[in-house]
Amino acid sequence: MDVDDLGTIVSIWAHPDDESYLAGGVMAAAVAAGSRVVCVSATAGERGTDDPVRWPPERLGPVRRWEAAAALAVLGVREHHFLGYSDGSLAGLDPAAPVGTLTALLDDVRPDTILTFGPEGMTFHPDHQAVSRWVSAAWAAAGRPGRLLHAVMSSDHLEEWGPTYESWQVFMTEERPTGVPVEDLALHLVLDGTALDQKIAALAAMHTQTAAAIALLGDAYRTLNAAECFVAA
Repeated sequence: MDVDDLGTIVSIWAHPDDESYLAGGVMAAAVAAGSRVVCVSATAGERGTDDPVRWPPERLGPVRRWEAAAALAVLGVREHHFLGYSDGSLAGLDPAAPVGTLTALLDDVRPDTILTFGPEGMTFHPDHQAVSRWVSAAWAAAGRPGRLLHAVMSSDHLEEWGPTYESWQVFMTEERPTGVPVEDLALHLVLDGTALDQKIAALAAMHTQTAAAIALLGDAYRTLNAAECFVAA
């Protein structure tokens, strides 16, 4: 499957930066091809910090909204919706309201493609996993408009970067993702040149979330983020 085949896209995630890390290249390429792209963030990511004294939620939330606006502007995405839920709370919410909101959005947009997390949420983050459940339920309630694609790690990526993720304590439980062979992916976009420049510029706009990794990895940060991988739900 090529990006040109994706048509209208709805891209649904838990926190600002999820969409840029996991689907920034796909969304930018779709926009460049003339497709409509609608992005949804369930929260503002206001608790996404290791330094809550410096970055209390009431300060970080607005900053991350600004960062998201800047990143999506770089990617060319003009439609972005925040659901307004509290960061870290999604797994404990009654799913009726968010599923209803997402069902209404899918009914309105009638996308050809929906991008979101798989059941494991990439890193087993409870917010990510909740969004995956909500999207699956909303997709079913809306009559399954278009194809539903789940973000995954390829087996090659996990082999190369798994030790780095372990050292960064990325995974939030004792569980670990299973890498998907490249030949089994429904969508595999490998970015280079200007397309990768664009994605990295979007990620760099999310300074509170990416600055440390960019400083640590240098040019390797480009390699880390060059591929975007999805399987059919």
